[in-house]
Amino acid sequence: MRVIFAGTPEFAAVALKALYDAGFEIPLVLTQPDRPAGRGMQMHASAVKQFALEHNIPVAQPISLKLDGKYPEIAQEAHALLKATPHDVMVVAAYGLILPLSALEIPRLGCINIHGSLLPRWRGAAPIHRAIESGDSETGITIMQMELGLDTGPMLAIENIAISDEDSTGSLHDKLAALGGAMIVKALRQLEQGTLPATVQPELGVTYAAKISKEEAALDFNLSALALDRKIRAFNPFPGAHAVLNDTVVKIWRAENVTGVVDQCRAAASGLVLAANAQDGVLVACDGGASVLRLLELQKPGGKRLPAAEFLKGFAITSGQVFSH
Repeated sequence: MRVIFAGTPEFAAVALKALYDAGFEIPLVLTQPDRPAGRGMQMHASAVKQFALEHNIPVAQPISLKLDGKYPEIAQEAHALLKATPHDVMVVAAYGLILPLSALEIPRLGCINIHGSLLPRWRGAAPIHRAIESGDSETGITIMQMELGLDTGPMLAIENIAISDEDSTGSLHDKLAALGGAMIVKALRQLEQGTLPATVQPELGVTYAAKISKEEAALDFNLSALALDRKIRAFNPFPGAHAVLNDTVVKIWRAENVTGVVDQCRAAASGLVLAANAQDGVLVACDGGASVLRLLELQKPGGKRLPAAEFLKGFAITSGQVFSH
């Protein structure tokens, strides 16, 4: 089976590698244009493009596929390339560009998406982040036939995994990427044999995973410690949760909801530092003293991510100070 692959970040590169290792013919890869990144803002190729070039797979990087969009000539060139490239199916994983109906209809067997949630929960751009932020106990991968709606197509395969209390978006991403790679190989094998069933998504339980904004990562200590712990894990590694202390933005990479000390801080101001030392870490009152968050890993501007005990050696925090957002 000949597979055109469309994807951009590491999540997609894992799936591309799985297809390549499984022996599928990949005549073309679509990925987003190179972007400036890093302190020098130099142009960087996507993880998918890097893998494709390393394995001599042709790459195209159109900025749009919408024939009636802002770049019709570029979109027309991309459509012509797709039509001229012999293939049976297109596999899409975190591509980041909208595929219009005109593109979805080109492959003989359509376009199949690897989506990082248990559809219909968390349709949209940031399903991994939102699952953790919302306190979901499980998530998974849905292999889906693409159509015009946002992640609304029939489900071809679905598998779940548990979300642990320690999972961050980074750790859960890696688990889901590996699962997605294994599942798409299995699904395409079934597709070749004509044994891949399709199930219409239920209307009940639809939720939308809105794109993550950097503004969301500012921690509001009026929330409960449990909610803040989830936010910190959801925004790790991007965009990184943060709070302000003494006019300094401090990133908080890891924390935990603390029990057993709440009675000592009833009615404490939200964001109040209750303790800051090597033994206790940094204890912060949340939700008007109704809960306590222990900050475990922090980072000051220009510094490294450090365990709380190490961080306190180079950044003074004392009881009575107040974190704000």
